[in-house]
Amino acid sequence: MGSLGAILKHPDDFYPLLKLKIAARHAEKQIPPEPHWAFCYSMLHKVSRSFGLVIQQLGPQLRDAVCIFYLVLRALDTVEDDTSISTEVKVPILIAFHRHIYDNDWHFSCGTKEYKVLMDEFHHVSNAFLELGSGYKDAIEDITMRMGAGMAKFICKEVETIDDYDEYCHYVAGLVGLGLSKLFHASGLEDLATDSVSNSMGLFLQKTNIIRDYLEDINEIPKSRMFWPRQIWSIYVDKLEDLKYEENSGKAVQCLNDMVTNALLHVEDCLKYMSDLRDPAIFRFCAIPQIMAIGTLALCYNNIQVFRGVVKLRRGLTAKVIDRTNTMSDVYGAFFDFSCMLKSKVDNNDPNATKTLSRLEAIQKSCKNSGALTTKRKSYIIENESGYNSTLIVILFIILAILYAYLSSSLPNSL
Repeated sequence: MGSLGAILKHPDDFYPLLKLKIAARHAEKQIPPEPHWAFCYSMLHKVSRSFGLVIQQLGPQLRDAVCIFYLVLRALDTVEDDTSISTEVKVPILIAFHRHIYDNDWHFSCGTKEYKVLMDEFHHVSNAFLELGSGYKDAIEDITMRMGAGMAKFICKEVETIDDYDEYCHYVAGLVGLGLSKLFHASGLEDLATDSVSNSMGLFLQKTNIIRDYLEDINEIPKSRMFWPRQIWSIYVDKLEDLKYEENSGKAVQCLNDMVTNALLHVEDCLKYMSDLRDPAIFRFCAIPQIMAIGTLALCYNNIQVFRGVVKLRRGLTAKVIDRTNTMSDVYGAFFDFSCMLKSKVDNNDPNATKTLSRLEAIQKSCKNSGALTTKRKSYIIENESGYNSTLIVILFIILAILYAYLSSSLPNSL
């Protein structure tokens, strides 16, 4: 659960965090007994706890297909991300990966921690993949083949232009959007979304991650990973790594704001995609990451900490997003709130201020025109009401005191 300090500062996070903790425990108990499926679902929770929670809400067949799709692409991404693998070894693996998923004897040792376990025991993923329906297998194979080829292309090519940036993000994330749309369609629960809006769903998430992970990527050993397009960063500095140095703080923030403004281009497509979904579980599965992305961009915008350390949504806010996201009205409300938060941070002296404000106003207009912004909804932007917060803090301490007393009385007397 979130730290005590964070909960005291944001006491209304407590209940969503508690619900999230209970849901996580419940999800862990739902792991199938078969060894290969047990490995897949256990690994899913290790590589992405929030994704693992949301996926559990899908129907059994679709849930299995999405789980395997995610792990296959995570494994492919692990090969691409490992900068210790030579190009001569890496490229053929990426290109042939769609064939390896049919071979339950194949594995390749790379990555670290849980990702190394995934790669070393990949036969479990292959065994589970082979049990999926043909429509699911065909979709996963097709996307894996296209993604592997795209990743291989950019191993040998740098991200120079904004078009290159969009193309790279298409290969590593836009294709995930296309693949998920195919899986949803194969389940019979959704119509097949267009490639354009499916692609935007992936690009919005990927660009957010690339922005947030600047420092981690640039400091990668033995070789930096550089995904910010030269066409943008070269306006501000001579080399991409120069953005992390304190003497370039002003230019770094301007470059960051330029990158965020570029990512905002995809929001209206994302809203269109989500508004067309019919199945409630699929809707939540798609909507929660998108809201977290716009929230992360609001946090990163104009924030020098992107170049100094880790910038991410606090766990309590993530819990609120998971708890509150049930309908398209909730999505419009969240996007409106976070775009307002971002808009409040725009400095009129920023070279891209006019463009940023224009894109934010377009997003806000779409949210307002939906008719979903009622006065009764819970906002993610809450005024500091000291009386309200004080009451919650007192209640929280009473609950903690009761829990402590109960646990203390349950312990055996060691004297």
